[in-house]
Amino acid sequence: MILIIDDNEDIRFTIREICEFANWKVIEAASGKSGVELFTKMKPDLVIVDYHMSEWDGLKTTKELRRQNQSVPIIVLTIDERQEIANEFLNAGASDFALKPIKAPDLISRIRLNLKIGKLTKGQSEAFVEKGINVETLRTIKNFLLHQTDALTIAEIQKELPVAYQTVHRYLNHLVDKGEAEVISHYGNKGRPKNKYKLL
Repeated sequence: MILIIDDNEDIRFTIREICEFANWKVIEAASGKSGVELFTKMKPDLVIVDYHMSEWDGLKTTKELRRQNQSVPIIVLTIDERQEIANEFLNAGASDFALKPIKAPDLISRIRLNLKIGKLTKGQSEAFVEKGINVETLRTIKNFLLHQTDALTIAEIQKELPVAYQTVHRYLNHLVDKGEAEVISHYGNKGRPKNKYKLL
């Protein structure tokens, strides 16, 4: 089930049509506050929230949703491509962004991907899933790996993420231990084999 939070009825209609075309059930809210209330009652699998809304904007709504649930995917709709806006939303707990005007193939692929991530992190209601493993950092690394078609080394992953090498190493080991990732030993022409990692 997907919750759409947007104060524009036309946009809600468009998103509902796209979601129903892809066989997802939809519930709707016309404001951030009513959206959070509906989220509490219905416990959807994913939330789509608009950035620009009267009363509660998308940022406040995202923060409130994240307070209630640390793992549900939240996709933010925005016409604003500025990095500082993206950073604010990521810090508030957003999972992904979809730019307006909405393109059906893009939105469907984002929803599919984030539902997959949501299944991986479902039930992780605490900030830390175990000592030293933070839900947000885990989500960031999983999200990155889900977008990759090839197995990558720790250095290749770390280069693309704002996370220290040692941290990436620890989280990858955690994913391997949980059976959510695999290690592939890559033998080059010389020296020790390089370990590469891929989500299962």
